[in-house]
Amino acid sequence: MARVKRGVPAHRRHKAILDRAKGFRLSKKLLFRPANEAVLHALAYAFRDRRRRKREMRQLWIARINAASRQSGLPYNKLMHGLRQAGVEIDRKMLADLAVRDSGSFARLVEVAKKAL
Repeated sequence: MARVKRGVPAHRRHKAILDRAKGFRLSKKLLFRPANEAVLHALAYAFRDRRRRKREMRQLWIARINAASRQSGLPYNKLMHGLRQAGVEIDRKMLADLAVRDSGSFARLVEVAKKAL
């Protein structure tokens, strides 16, 4: 069998990793081994943080809703329970947006929740 030299595939693979490592610091953008390690870590962090972002956004929405509803005299858990009792189907993202941008509408929702309790 003929001898196979692996220069072209290796260079292609190394070039792909070094392209992904653009913007990294020091040798992590210049040398293959540190770049490969950094890229693998970066991909792992990206995978993990795509899930973490969803958690953090929900926490932010809940904090905003709680702050706005307490100003109207109703804590978060009572507000959510009251809205559920009243049959209002609005998610936390929309509630938080109303709390920040349209306090009048949010106050009306708080009143609806108070009546349902």
